[in-house]
This record gives sequence, C-alpha cells and structure tokens, in this order.
Amino acid sequence: MVASGTLYGVGVGPGDPELMTLKAARLISTAPVIAYLAANGKESTARDIARPHIPASARHLVIDMPMRVEREPGEKAYDAGAAAIASELERGHDVVMLCEGDPFFYGSFMYVFARLAKSHRCIAVPGVTSITASAASLRRPLSARNEVVKVLPATLPEDRLRDELLTAESAAIIKVGRHLAKIRNILGLLDLASRAQVIVKATHQDEKVTPLLDITEDHLPYFSTILVYAGSETW
Repeated sequence: MVASGTLYGVGVGPGDPELMTLKAARLISTAPVIAYLAANGKESTARDIARPHIPASARHLVIDMPMRVEREPGEKAYDAGAAAIASELERGHDVVMLCEGDPFFYGSFMYVFARLAKSHRCIAVPGVTSITASAASLRRPLSARNEVVKVLPATLPEDRLRDELLTAESAAIIKVGRHLAKIRNILGLLDLASRAQVIVKATHQDEKVTPLLDITEDHLPYFSTILVYAGSETW
C-alpha cells in the first residue's frame, strides 16, 4: 500500500520573499507538488513570492479561482482544487499549497483544509500577515500595553463597520478594493480620516504608503490595508 501524502498549507508572507519563514522555504524547496490559486486566470502572487524556492522538478497544481460576489463559483473551484490535491495525496505525494500571508488568517488554504482535514493529514505553516507588515512599513506599532486591535473586513455592512470603528482603539481594515468610498465616508463621519494610513502591496517592490486624506480615487487594489489609529496617542 502507498502511504498517504501530507498537505502543507504554507504561508509565504505579504510579498517580500525574504519574509518567508525557514520552514516555509524548506518545505517549498523539497515539494514534489506545488498548489496555488490563480484568480481569474491571472498570475499567482503566492507563486511569485515563493518562486526562488520552487524546485524545477515540482509539478504545479493550479486552482483557477473566479473572483465573483456570488459564492457558488468559488465553492466549485475549491471543490475541484481539493479533489485534485486529494488525488495527489492518495498517490503518496506530499503537496505544498502556497498561501499569501498566513494560511489561517483569511487565507485560501482554510477552505481546502475544511474539505480535506478529516480524511487526510493537513498541516498549516504560519506566515507573516499583511497587517503586521503594514505596521512595519509605517514604522508605527499597532498597539501598546492594554490597547485592543480590531481586524475589520471592508466587506462588512456599512452600519456594522461604523459601529466597530466607533469603539476601536486601533483597527486594520482589509479587503479594501472597491469598498474604499464606503470606508472613507465612515471614517470621515467618525472624524478618523486623518488618523488613517493606506498601505498598498505591503513589502512588495511597488509598495505605496499614503495618508487616506491624500487619496482621491474610489477603488484600490485588493491587496490594500488601511490602518486606523483611533484611540491611541502613545505613538
């Protein structure tokens, strides 16, 4: 009988390849099969980050992910991707699935994990998140002492987002993209716009850090983070 392989969900960090962990680099460099998402058929950012460590002999398993508001296309893509990975595992092959940031922090790996963890050996390997990378780019701590940090998806309904920010000491708003106008409006009403900084593609070579008040457009790339220092005067 062929022993079942192991699925590793490997966080490759926010963009700078040097921010990958030693464990991530080791697993990627010895992987017989590398899996990753490709949004709408485009190049995979996770693969680009990990590229220096991917062996030439590795086979690539691409999960084509349609980026839609509706959940069904994405669910079908994860079903197909999980089935393809399971086939490799059952043939005794280890699979390393690349995930931007951290695999269990809004990471795509968690959806594959949910489909396979009960029947296959699955291991998550943590990575540096875009939030901590953004704070480093700003050269300003997210919190100190007993302060509480809120992580808020920009996809939340406007009322919920406003209520969460109303009581925040500091906040990280992620998945900004097409929700920028909504966020700007809420932060303006709460008198927090001057305390917000926008980080686009943290640690990438084309990273941009801009005060929210200096941004005029209503859309940003998906990989944008807004840090709001609402209550802290420490820094």
